[in-house]
Amino acid sequence: MATEKSVTPTEEQLEILEYNFCKVNKHPDPTTLCLIAAETGLSEEQTLKWFKQRLAEWRKSEGLPSECGSVRD
Repeated sequence: MATEKSVTPTEEQLEILEYNFCKVNKHPDPTTLCLIAAETGLSEEQTLKWFKQRLAEWRKSEGLPSECGSVRD
């Protein structure tokens, strides 16, 4: 498995990612993730990694365990 270099999203990419995280869905399904990746120009893997890290950050800020399952599960 090839590992991708860590890529820091640009300000424009971050705006798209944050908008989708805050206003659309904190748990994007594979199709939505693919669309977000296409919109940002990031790979699906990079986009998924960003969402996972951002979700852990959000959970921490809310006083929730960073690794807990979704209430939707």
